[in-house]
Amino acid sequence: MQYLYSFANVSLTLRVMDRLSQMGALPLKSLTIIYLVDRWVMHLSLRNSLDSAAEGDLIAFLHENGMPHTPSRRLLTTLKALSQGQTPTQVMNEHQVVVVSHGVPDPTELHEFCARFVEGLGYYPPSLV
Repeated sequence: MQYLYSFANVSLTLRVMDRLSQMGALPLKSLTIIYLVDRWVMHLSLRNSLDSAAEGDLIAFLHENGMPHTPSRRLLTTLKALSQGQTPTQVMNEHQVVVVSHGVPDPTELHEFCARFVEGLGYYPPSLV
């Protein structure tokens, strides 16, 4: 099972990551966070499907915080390359997409990305709040 959602800012993305980490029975294969200029995209890949009640709860929570995302061709090739074992750095260099995190959910990676981005930019854009 795979889910692809976009979120308006890093706070919502972190909230979802936190909730996913609290779901002990979630058969998480990988979680990928990609930063686009105006949104954060989260690709959630599960090892196997959830029962209907658990899937309903997950989808409801994702809908409360974000919206389903229709991927561009570039995003599809990025996700495919990551799933085939390429490193985030290789994928970023090849596809010109910002992969903030891939694999095990790690909120530290998002915080570090935001700090470096703001340091270079000199202010907080709305999507980093």
